[in-house]
Amino acid sequence: MSTLNPSQIKVAVTGAFGYSGRYITQRLLDQGHEAITLTNSTKRQSPFGDRVRAFPFHFDQPEQLRNSLRGVDVLVNTYWIRFDHRLFNHRTAVDNTKILFQAACAAGVKRIVHVSITNPDLNSPLPYFSGKAELESALITLGVPYCILRPTVLFGKEDVLVNNIAWALRHLPIFGVFGRGDYRLQPIFVDDFAALAVAAAQRMEKEILDAIGPETFTYRELAETIKQKLGSRSLIIGVPPSAGYWACRILGRLVRDVVITREEIQGLMEGRLYVDAAPRGTTRLTEWMVHHKETLGRNYTSEMARRVDRVSRYSSN
Repeated sequence: MSTLNPSQIKVAVTGAFGYSGRYITQRLLDQGHEAITLTNSTKRQSPFGDRVRAFPFHFDQPEQLRNSLRGVDVLVNTYWIRFDHRLFNHRTAVDNTKILFQAACAAGVKRIVHVSITNPDLNSPLPYFSGKAELESALITLGVPYCILRPTVLFGKEDVLVNNIAWALRHLPIFGVFGRGDYRLQPIFVDDFAALAVAAAQRMEKEILDAIGPETFTYRELAETIKQKLGSRSLIIGVPPSAGYWACRILGRLVRDVVITREEIQGLMEGRLYVDAAPRGTTRLTEWMVHHKETLGRNYTSEMARRVDRVSRYSSN
């Protein structure tokens, strides 16, 4: 197995002040590697002090982006968006990521570790999954050694999905699952995912890895499990997907966030967050929740707040 110099590599991590990027960066630093970050949040307080230098993305100035990447051995790319919005959209995210890949190649970056998604599909009408598939294709043909990581749902202190399900089960008398709730997902602990990314950064072979956790839940089972761990009395019922979507739209107005989109509901119900593969994470969500049940879901985590507020640090539960 070919590797980069194991003693120290220089890695550029996109979004090192955010969620998964922060865990990846911490592991790199703990192992003695050098890290920089490319970010839209250069004014956000760094959790790493002055150990990680921040550079703007400069998607509109590829030459500056290329200069920021000179001397970098590995690019770990977590840059993406969850849904289309008037302030950002998937098409722009795809185009920006292609600019990033080209800049990395021109700068002499030796390897790219790219975060994709389970079951990407060029023919999908869902822009999340078709966009991820388009980027995988662009990376594979770039000519730079790569690792494509395909995670499903990440969980951890700063996550959105699991935390907000817990929040709803703490605060609402009824929790609706879309349809029968029998579609599956395989959550992976964010630090387990970070370990996979850091290990992949030190290899050189071309590879595509499904990054899933050791437990598989149906969506209803996930809600029931969280309810049981929290001691919630909320009633879990199946609702028509359209009714569930509009209920979430109303809730979204109250919390000033996009709780879930039609496309996300469709992706869930199509089973796109499940793959028939061996788990690569070891941390079990059921056990993790036991240790975090006092804080899990106490506060709502807003995706929109993270996208708009580029100054405040990410909060954790």
